[in-house]
Amino acid sequence: MKQTTSNYRDLSSLRWRVLLAFIGVLGITLVGLPGTTSTPALAATSLPCNIYASGGTPCVAAHSTVRALFSAYNGNLYQVRRASDNTTLNIGVLSTGGYANAAAQDSFCAGTSCVITIIYDQSGHGNNLTQAPAGGAAGGPDNLAFANSLPVMVSGHKVYGVYIAPGTGYRNDHTSGIATGDNAEGEYAIFDGTHYNGGCCFDYGNAETSNNDTGNGHMEAIYFGNIKVWGYGSGNGPWVMADLENGLFSGANTRLNSGDQSITSHYVTAMVKGGPNLWAIKAGNAQSGGLTTMYNGARPNASGYNPMHKEGAIILGIGGDNSKGSAGSFFEGAMTSGYPSDATDNAVQANITATGYSPYTFSALAPGTRLSLRATTACCTGDYIRHDDSDTKVVISSITASSSATDKADATWIVRAGLANSSCISFESANHSGQYLRHYAFELYLDPNDNSTLFAQDATFCPQTGVNGQGYSFPALMYSDRYIRHYSYIVYAASDGGPNTFDSAASWPDDVSWAVASPWA
Repeated sequence: MKQTTSNYRDLSSLRWRVLLAFIGVLGITLVGLPGTTSTPALAATSLPCNIYASGGTPCVAAHSTVRALFSAYNGNLYQVRRASDNTTLNIGVLSTGGYANAAAQDSFCAGTSCVITIIYDQSGHGNNLTQAPAGGAAGGPDNLAFANSLPVMVSGHKVYGVYIAPGTGYRNDHTSGIATGDNAEGEYAIFDGTHYNGGCCFDYGNAETSNNDTGNGHMEAIYFGNIKVWGYGSGNGPWVMADLENGLFSGANTRLNSGDQSITSHYVTAMVKGGPNLWAIKAGNAQSGGLTTMYNGARPNASGYNPMHKEGAIILGIGGDNSKGSAGSFFEGAMTSGYPSDATDNAVQANITATGYSPYTFSALAPGTRLSLRATTACCTGDYIRHDDSDTKVVISSITASSSATDKADATWIVRAGLANSSCISFESANHSGQYLRHYAFELYLDPNDNSTLFAQDATFCPQTGVNGQGYSFPALMYSDRYIRHYSYIVYAASDGGPNTFDSAASWPDDVSWAVASPWA
């Protein structure tokens, strides 16, 4: 809530007015504690958890693979484990209160794949996030996120976020300081607004300690996605909502709350805060501007949510019972003790927008580039993705200088801005204008663009650094756990260890990693 001059009637002297103007020029934010008239000044270098502490609602959990969330933090942000020898490396900050040392990760993981094994808690409470165990929902323990899947630029630094494909998740069931029962708390997170699905449930926040659904009101976590099974907002989504267990809530009603607006920004600030019969949802563009209050009021009007029965575990990427059909991308987030004021929320958002989140661009994959894609699996390093002139299927085969002109052209692609998401890419055939690589029933084909929404989605892939440390990998836009993969010389959209033969986990990191080569035609 914006402060007015009535807050400063006692600052009537010219001296105080000049001082306040000087503070404004410096960009220092004044945050008042709820129920008091004090206005402690925040240093321009204050980070989110400094701001929360100044507002009387200190962080009791703070997680980020991108940056420190306390200005004095000089510890580890996360840990990675490489596949080649199963050794681990802690990734810290470049300087106190600074950004992740991504170069250390790149060096450690070069030539192999790495997963994120621990996301460290910066708050001092020891609330680290590790691989989520099996829960009441179907399936065993969760997968760990590939460490190099989500490069992003923050204040000019290349760093990595946490890319959650369905089946991936993190948890801590034995926490310290996290709100339980009806006690007040605040939560914020930064998500990628272009990476989501309608699965259950991409959450960050407070959950059950047993990994089981223990009833209404036993959770209070931020949700991001476009599922409409429970609550939802205006438009087609995605929405920031609250997972309160046995319901995703966009407001007081159990279904539609039109005040919860669809998200349109690339990077999203998402906030949920709750206390005794009071809670709120806020969201904003993490690159610019302020927050929008999507809901602020009484607890949902269904039974079990007033009072709340929070248990105090922390989850990332999954639901409270380990439901793991969700997809999303996480960069940073924190949980507080106490209900943050609107002034504190606004100050946190101001810090986030000043941080400078922006996409990491792969220059080798710029739209308009002509290229060929070569397999990196040891068996097939002379094979390239190509379309088969005998049908519309996509395969890999050997292409050499002595290959026919037709074969060379069949193995050449033109990079286009993603048909369904301009932050991603599509591959147009170099010798069949208007025809694109697209998946259908998880097999890849070359088909003409029919300008439908479905075709655009099926023909859009979001590049990442190669899973095996070489080249690039290309998960499908709408099936982020499925990557362009060769199997028995046919090209699929395959998951790692899924239900189909072509989802085999054997050599999966190599089979989904592609070297960008000079175009054959």
